[in-house]
Amino acid sequence: MSPVSLVLNILWIVLGGFWMAVGWVVAAVIMAITIIGIPWARAAFNIAAYTLFPFGQKAVSRELYSGREDIGTGPLGVIGNIIWFLLAGWWLAIGHVVTALVLAVTIIGLPFAWAHLKLAGIALWPIGKVIVPA
Repeated sequence: MSPVSLVLNILWIVLGGFWMAVGWVVAAVIMAITIIGIPWARAAFNIAAYTLFPFGQKAVSRELYSGREDIGTGPLGVIGNIIWFLLAGWWLAIGHVVTALVLAVTIIGLPFAWAHLKLAGIALWPIGKVIVPA
């Protein structure tokens, strides 16, 4: 991790990143408890780590990254994302949007607000994504 990414990640944690990462972990734990939700729990834990340290990483489609379609990027992934949206995606997205609105009030908070808006999009449709170094 570069020094700039480290500083941005520390500021990120202080300015709301920690609480949103906790939200992702709570969603992952709830999904894991249901047993049937384990595939969603795995994705949520991965994105929780990304939410905690987003600078220096990016989320991309697994299909674009690997060059091939898999179970999470095909029709079953779409069904999985719809189920995710109904169970947890919408409230995580709302949390990211609200945090982004609060951060956008200041000029210093604008880049962090933009990052929260990107995470809100991921919160709505996380299955089939992979976190890679930027």
